Amino acid sequence: MKNQAYQHGMTPEMNHDEVAREHAVRAMRFHLYSQVSQGTRGYFSNIVAPEFEKSHGRPLKDRQEVRKEMEARPYVQLHLSLQRSVQEVMWNTVVENIERQLPELDRRAKDCGKGLGSLALNETLEIPRYVANVDIHCMPGGYGYDAGEKDSVAAGAIYDRGISMYQRGAEGNLGLSVIAYLRQNFPNLKPAKILDMGCTVGMSTQRYCEAFPDAEIHAIDVGAPCLRYGHARAESLGHKIHFSQQNAEHTNFPDASFDVVISTILAHETSTTAWQNILKECQRLLKPGGVMVHADLPQFADIDVYSQFLFGNETRYNNEPFWSTFRAMDLKAAMEAAGFAPDQCFIDLAEMVDREMGFRNTKVTTAARTRNGNAAPGFGWGVQVGIK
Repeated sequence: MKNQAYQHGMTPEMNHDEVAREHAVRAMRFHLYSQVSQGTRGYFSNIVAPEFEKSHGRPLKDRQEVRKEMEARPYVQLHLSLQRSVQEVMWNTVVENIERQLPELDRRAKDCGKGLGSLALNETLEIPRYVANVDIHCMPGGYGYDAGEKDSVAAGAIYDRGISMYQRGAEGNLGLSVIAYLRQNFPNLKPAKILDMGCTVGMSTQRYCEAFPDAEIHAIDVGAPCLRYGHARAESLGHKIHFSQQNAEHTNFPDASFDVVISTILAHETSTTAWQNILKECQRLLKPGGVMVHADLPQFADIDVYSQFLFGNETRYNNEPFWSTFRAMDLKAAMEAAGFAPDQCFIDLAEMVDREMGFRNTKVTTAARTRNGNAAPGFGWGVQVGIK
């Protein structure tokens, strides 16, 4: 029995029990992020916040104050415990499925060779500590884990299945959001070369192939297992992508190589220093008139204090050590420090697009920019945009 969420040449088989477990985990996640999460927000709005304002004569001012008040409450403790537990159950379900058939997946990856794109690995590359030392998202072993084999695809297969279980229909949808943003804001853009930074297994990268069929597509990541898997995955789908194992802080591409440089949910996986280096590298790699777009969730400054508290839970309960640090960065200043002209870089929001689920949040397109160019809060992905 196959996973019906998506199909490609690297899709693992699923037996009856594995399908049932996946459905159970999805149901748990849906209940947590709809019913339980809504209950926590209502508890904050109707009880915690009014109690604090009554006793202190002022509203809660920041996420630290909200956390201090919220984490002492049994209902919130239950919510946060469930958040971590569901994540761990999800990965346990995925890992058991992949371990059962890893030899077959490794064989498929070695036999993928349609020769459409390419794969270049670098065994001497030093994996950054912010990747090597953290099981990001609680994914066992992390993105670079080689499972004791130098040619394994384990981490890539686990990531791919995990994303599908995390949110059905999520495959590549952030890439669709970036494409929609580019088409709306840069309608005359016809890129000849595109670079996807931090591509993992190339979910978003495949969308760029579909949207820009005449462009030469490159995708980089530090994790060899994800790249091996992503290359085989792309070949099976008929996508010509050139994957290479590189650190986005310092790539081997010549100056002015790309018309578009993109990343999706990469920024919060790096450190403050690393992200500044990556922005500088983007500025170097762009051709004159080229466009940089980095998509992630919005900054703390653009959301209410309760949402700041909720976002911060990713750092505390989902192995995202730089999540909160990144949300507090002055991204406009960082882009300017990287060499982008002040009037050629800005923070904006991109609409959320979900092709599989038939969802398109068009409210973002009319969101008024406020506070020195930042977008009005409440909708969509946060994007850093720079034009060379």
